[in-house]
Amino acid sequence: MQKTQIAPSLLSADFGNLAAEISALEAAGADILHLDIMDGHYVPNLSFGFPLIRKIRELTKLPLDVHLMVTNPDFHIQHLLEMNVQWVSFHQETCYHSHRYLQKLKEKGIKAGLALNPGTPIGTLEALLPDLDYILVMSVNPGYSAQEFIPAAIYKIWDLFNLRKKGNYRYLIEVDGGVTAANAKAIKEAGTDILVSASYIFGSQDYSMAISALRNA
Repeated sequence: MQKTQIAPSLLSADFGNLAAEISALEAAGADILHLDIMDGHYVPNLSFGFPLIRKIRELTKLPLDVHLMVTNPDFHIQHLLEMNVQWVSFHQETCYHSHRYLQKLKEKGIKAGLALNPGTPIGTLEALLPDLDYILVMSVNPGYSAQEFIPAAIYKIWDLFNLRKKGNYRYLIEVDGGVTAANAKAIKEAGTDILVSASYIFGSQDYSMAISALRNA
């Protein structure tokens, strides 16, 4: 059985000490770094711009997982194609040509995913399941860190896990929002491959212990 991968979300990092934060996450055993790009339109918040992503890329060899919470994913994807990121997900509600964007990413060797908001049904992805490298299940409403996990997300994870098995699909299941050591076991048992965590990790005194607690829950 493949181990659960842990992806700290830099949304809760200390941006004034980003190099030290990333170094600490590497030493603590992080598998992936999760970056939330927000444009202030699709969600009511602003976060990473392209210069900061380039700087983060210089600071680490860890895979970068970019989650686009933007109204114009085409603009952002065009830039990300040349920025040596490894994973990119976006929301189907924000574009008319999801398949085209997925193919653009895959042609560059980037893992391509779609994100599901708490209120977005799985059925909206049905035609694209064979093309997805991963599905990002949002277990909070996107836009802010330190929100409470929405319990109904567990059922969505189960459904995606069973659908993957039934259809022999290859997508991974990633979960983001309110993930802590207290709920990680249930989230993993539902079929999750990647846990994204922000405030739980960055709010801890020991990143290594926090990451281990998530991985071993």
